[in-house]
Amino acid sequence: MSTHQSSASTFRRLLGYLKHYRFGFLVAILGMIGYASVDVFFLSQFDQFIDRGITQRDMDYLALAPVAVIVLFLLRGVFHFIASYCLNWSGTHIVKDLRQQLFEKMLALPVSYHDQHSTGELISRITYDAEQIKQASSKALVVLIHEGAFVIGLLALMFYNSWQLSAIFLVIAPVIALIVSHVSRRFRQISNNMQGAMGQVTSSAEQMLNGHKVILSFGGKSLEAKRFEEVNNSNRRLDVKLEATRALSVSVIQVIASFALAFVIYLASFPEMLDTLTPGMFTEIITSMMLLLKPLKQLTTVNSDFQKGMAAAATVFSVLDEMPERDTGTRELDRVQGNIEFRNLSFNYPGHDKQVLKDINFSVTAGQTVALVGRSGSGKTTISSLLPRFYEVEQGEILLDGINTKDCTLDSLRRQIAVVSQHVVLFNDTIANNIAYGFQGELTKERLLDVAEKAHVMEFAGQMPKGLDTEIGENGVTLSGGQRQRIAIARALLRQSPVLVLDEATSALDTESERKIQAALDELLKNRTNLVIAHRLSTIENADLILVMDQGQIVERGNHSELLAQNGYYASLYKMQFGETA
Repeated sequence: MSTHQSSASTFRRLLGYLKHYRFGFLVAILGMIGYASVDVFFLSQFDQFIDRGITQRDMDYLALAPVAVIVLFLLRGVFHFIASYCLNWSGTHIVKDLRQQLFEKMLALPVSYHDQHSTGELISRITYDAEQIKQASSKALVVLIHEGAFVIGLLALMFYNSWQLSAIFLVIAPVIALIVSHVSRRFRQISNNMQGAMGQVTSSAEQMLNGHKVILSFGGKSLEAKRFEEVNNSNRRLDVKLEATRALSVSVIQVIASFALAFVIYLASFPEMLDTLTPGMFTEIITSMMLLLKPLKQLTTVNSDFQKGMAAAATVFSVLDEMPERDTGTRELDRVQGNIEFRNLSFNYPGHDKQVLKDINFSVTAGQTVALVGRSGSGKTTISSLLPRFYEVEQGEILLDGINTKDCTLDSLRRQIAVVSQHVVLFNDTIANNIAYGFQGELTKERLLDVAEKAHVMEFAGQMPKGLDTEIGENGVTLSGGQRQRIAIARALLRQSPVLVLDEATSALDTESERKIQAALDELLKNRTNLVIAHRLSTIENADLILVMDQGQIVERGNHSELLAQNGYYASLYKMQFGETA
């Protein structure tokens, strides 16, 4: 598909968002046409004003002229307000709808898509790209429609007065159209590059803000500043290219128009022309030609904003056209018992050839605890990600109460599973709302206090002025690691899911915090099936089954005593943590 076809299809698709707001848009178009028509009508009275009012000294006509000017400019102001307000109303509604669709689409996209795109890049789609579309749908359209109508009106007025003098525009119009077409392609190309550059700027800034403490700790300020300078300067260069193209095209078009103006003045000096033109008509034609220069300039200038908007719209539509997370399941789960079986499962991440899991087989009876241990990269976390179907299994199957998880709807499957990870995600809200996040049904204060007590949240929340109603900042920035972890455990307790996944929930905590977290975890592990990914072996000594993993395979299995007796991989890990005498 050519750039022109792509731009046209993008514009048609963008216009599709107008269907709910078409009345406001149509009123805006009528307002802009009315605005331009008043200007053209005002100019069309120049010949009468000069020939009849000044040359013939018609005093009655001259007396009415000031009143007519006031009425016309009042009418012009009304049209301008209607056009600007209605177009902005329509444009902001379109951008609101696009942003909402983008947000909901990003929620629905699979985890693999988010793995391949940086957070900053996706934020840029919602913020920067959507704003560019707003510029195209409001500011650019105001200029395109108003100035376009004004140009048509001026040309009609010129041809009405003298088609011989005005015919020069039939020659220069194709030249101007050719220049605008070429410049549009250039604008579109640069604008596409600017979308990517702005995504890099946002991504770099987001990385700096998220990793601020690490940057300060490791002296990375100059490194990050240099990295940001590169992407920032790349964006600046593209902006300069865009402005240079805009300025050059405006200058060329105005030079061409000046040649046309000079040619008209030259033709008007011929006696045959002078005999057919009155001073008022000649003044009207020359004034119209002079006034044409400004809208021609604006139409060329706004073309860059319009093309930027079309490039941004194309980028937004490319995200909206991404395939959402596939929900192939049709079976709606109620509350399962919690029997889990991994059968002949092998897996590699989408877009990667390396197999991260190879022929995994194990089963867990409802109420049991199975622990996964092994060095980093052995495939432990991948197993925990496959259970709730964050990634689709292509080889082998996972059964929950004997039902293939592929046959279950995603929502009902994920309701069966609570996850507590070492990377706790909290929201910029109160402790209570973070605990209750995603809870469906009626939640009583007594129930909330109960889970907060069991998870040892009240130990620190009770000392805060507002208790559980205390705001904790972005991602719980005002809390310690142990406090944040206890809120996550309280959230899982409240969920009451029959299956629990613990992903190294105590690996990053000090001994005191770990003791309190372990007490909260003991409460959480009761009466459910538990899949525990452990770094500290002391936390899984009582597990019913321990699976030892290495390079994507299960190399040993058994309980704590059996594995120590085997004196193999698990025993060597245990000795490394607790010493030879353990």
